[in-house]
Amino acid sequence: MPVLKATVKERRDLLAYLSRLDGVPVGPLVAETPAIAAGAISRILDPVPGEWPTYNGVSSGNRHSPLAQIDTRNVGRLKLQWTYTLPYIGLQTTPLVSEGVMYVSGPNRVCALDSRTGREIWCYSRPRGSAGAIPGDAAKGANRGLAQLGDRIFFATDNAHLICLNALTGALMWDVDITVPGAPGRYGSTGAPLVVGDLVITGVSGGDAPLQGFIAAFKVSTGQLAWRLSTLPKSGDPAAATWKGSALATGGGATWLTGSYDPETGLLFWPTGNPFPDTDGDQRRGANLYTNCVVALDPKTGKLRWHYQFTPHDLHDWDATEPLVLVNARYQGRERKLLLQANRNGFFYVLDRTTGEFLLGKPFVRKLTWASGIGADGRPQELESAKPTPLGTKTCPAVRGATNWYSTAYNPATRLFYVMAVEDCNIYRQSERGGYVPLRDPSSPPEKYLRAIDIESGRIVWEVPQVGPPESNYSGVLSTAGGLVFYGETGGSFAAVDAASGKTLWHFNTGQEWRASPMTYMVNGRQHVAIAAGGNILSFALPEP
Repeated sequence: MPVLKATVKERRDLLAYLSRLDGVPVGPLVAETPAIAAGAISRILDPVPGEWPTYNGVSSGNRHSPLAQIDTRNVGRLKLQWTYTLPYIGLQTTPLVSEGVMYVSGPNRVCALDSRTGREIWCYSRPRGSAGAIPGDAAKGANRGLAQLGDRIFFATDNAHLICLNALTGALMWDVDITVPGAPGRYGSTGAPLVVGDLVITGVSGGDAPLQGFIAAFKVSTGQLAWRLSTLPKSGDPAAATWKGSALATGGGATWLTGSYDPETGLLFWPTGNPFPDTDGDQRRGANLYTNCVVALDPKTGKLRWHYQFTPHDLHDWDATEPLVLVNARYQGRERKLLLQANRNGFFYVLDRTTGEFLLGKPFVRKLTWASGIGADGRPQELESAKPTPLGTKTCPAVRGATNWYSTAYNPATRLFYVMAVEDCNIYRQSERGGYVPLRDPSSPPEKYLRAIDIESGRIVWEVPQVGPPESNYSGVLSTAGGLVFYGETGGSFAAVDAASGKTLWHFNTGQEWRASPMTYMVNGRQHVAIAAGGNILSFALPEP
């Protein structure tokens, strides 16, 4: 808008009027805003080459990029181009890039940057929520990213509000409370929302305390609720029979990681968290559906199409909230639509994503003592000796899992799946609140590896051992058509390895502990690779010719 031309009195009156405005009230808009153009929706489903318009770059959840300007021959010349600092240490965000603009987030903060230089364009922020009213990671400031559709940016606040901002100005367009009024438990949000058509879909965190988990979809134009699906079955649902005892009403099932969407099958896939109490199953006997599941939904209505439960009656806090990677690949001699996941429980899974049919379940860690394998029926063959007791039971993996929420990727050229894997164990005690005791065994210290897995056999093809404590590294991976895998080394360096062999080709020391996963984009004809390290966004590219 043009510069204000006004008298002193007019300026004073204008400022007085503006100061009395309360801004946008909490709640959906009554009137429709202009409709989202079909072209904006197609840019999410089929991104313009070089853009990264959603949390994993594509709605399939596969963090593999077709960009190949940076490759195995020239990656050694990669240089830092710019940095941008947010006022928070331990960023978990993955940047979005659209039409040359990068959008990044921290706790209750969103900023737009020039993706070529890192210059700040605008920032939106709001006060952090009250720690006493917000659970777990949300209270600590975890925020993993954003969603975009056309001229709108969406993000979730620590106190479980879904916010819509104008992408050009950062102005607040609407603000809705995700939670159900009067619902039991304390709710937070940490994940990046997911846009599917004209809906923006999100979940909640806080499942290590009593709550009712759910997934909710809102109209992008107004913030009006379109549907809500509870991850705990209601009375009359056959799945309610999988809960015996008093825990069903507040049995957990948080939905704190971004799901995946497949336009080919028209299905939305969302991972669900652990049941509560975490390590004491006395008041929740049975399989405890729909916790520790992938649920496949109709994204327009939220209706459940199928589900698969990775860890029935979980007693070790092994959320299934790891990335759901959707790929089309030749599998066991035929072309199939697959869903891949390396689960926190230590098994790598392959499912048919059209039907939920179980195809493969193989360990991707060596320290796995809670089950002897996965049966042909897709259910784990659990070992009674691994269940928590009041005195404590050593069980592997550890509570942080054989992996966690950080990104994974599948490269169709190498036919390998890449994951950061942890070899560790815990002492698990039967307890209503926590129950995890570190295993202090110098003869068997925790170890972390970057691993490449053959999806047909589950075999580990190669691995890169990490030096240092695994808990300092929550970096995921990025695969590219240049034959590279980018990731954060436990020692603090950002690194690239050969996707076929695992040979390290480049690294850059940041001196930071990793809490974020990498992404890549193109601007002015140059491919960049970016990642959040500590409180900074770092962007790398090859030297200009």
